[in-house]
Amino acid sequence: MRQSAQKDKILVVDDSPENLWLVESILREEGYEIVLAQDGVQALDRIKQSTFHLILLDVMMPEIDGFEVTRQIRQEPNLPYIPILLITAHEQSNAVKGLDLGADDFIRKPVDVDELLARVRSLLRLKHSVDRLEHAIRVREDYMSWLTHDLRIPLVAADRMLNLLQQEALGELSPSVKEAIATLISSNLNLLGMVNNLLEVYRYEFDRKALSFVEVDVKTLAEQVVRELMPLAQEKGLALNLEVTDNAIASRFCIQGDRLELHRLMTNLIGNGIKFTDRGSVRVCLRLSRTKLDTDRDGTKAWIIFAVQDTGCSISSQEQEFVFDRFRAGKHKKAGSGLGLHLSRQIVETHQGTITLKSKPGVGSLFIIRFPAII
Repeated sequence: MRQSAQKDKILVVDDSPENLWLVESILREEGYEIVLAQDGVQALDRIKQSTFHLILLDVMMPEIDGFEVTRQIRQEPNLPYIPILLITAHEQSNAVKGLDLGADDFIRKPVDVDELLARVRSLLRLKHSVDRLEHAIRVREDYMSWLTHDLRIPLVAADRMLNLLQQEALGELSPSVKEAIATLISSNLNLLGMVNNLLEVYRYEFDRKALSFVEVDVKTLAEQVVRELMPLAQEKGLALNLEVTDNAIASRFCIQGDRLELHRLMTNLIGNGIKFTDRGSVRVCLRLSRTKLDTDRDGTKAWIIFAVQDTGCSISSQEQEFVFDRFRAGKHKKAGSGLGLHLSRQIVETHQGTITLKSKPGVGSLFIIRFPAII
């Protein structure tokens, strides 16, 4: 008897009592816990009531056959992964249909005992591997949630205290101390920004991001972000301009999106342009484009093009290959954690858009975003 397999729970489904008895006796002898079902309806009911490590499923059954049971199991999003071993007496095409519907393996009748046990062991190994992986992912999720949350608390508290000190709320300060506090505030804000980006990346990657999609006027939003970042550009002596290419078609620039996330995206890209440009300008361009592809009435699709062009340092062709990957910061001395552009790409793709980069030495960098427009 396989003592290590005692905790494995197997559901055996067959409309033949003789077949149920045979398979049950073989598997019980190996130490597995067996639950029986005589048809597809009963099987689906058992699955709702209990957790199984493997399902042995006869294909030909009355009312609901094994194909339909497989299809319903695989379409249930709340079910954990359960391997399905089909038992069939029919030809190859019959088994192929079951595999296409989501079954993991099949065995032919009459069942050979050694083959049955080998396939059961193989699928149980697969099940345990998947369970270990899912557990590791959950642990990672919990760790990231704890890390980002607990790091933000002291950083926010430190920011408030440092600002109180800078305002001399706790006593007069010498110029040198004020300068030191200003440096601390800047460093603390940079670290807080990194933690916030890490938290947002975590939410996107683990499907924890709650988005609210409404109709968003991209032109109005871009004007707002440019106004907000204008002081940073002026402080460096840079020109920051928004250029809108308007026409009869583009009476408005609207998309379906989450306004807060789109604001974050624009702020990040325009802010990067200012950050990495020491002389010249940062141009924000907005226009409507049509492609003869698919959806609206005249057989074309409309796109809103949002672009940020700077005259700063270029990004090498080698760096461009991984510039949107997480934690792949560039070689520039002002480069951050490598999360900002990764998060930007996630926001764009969540809005069914695309983001591309063009950069040449002595010219600067151009980030181009395409969003599906509301016509």
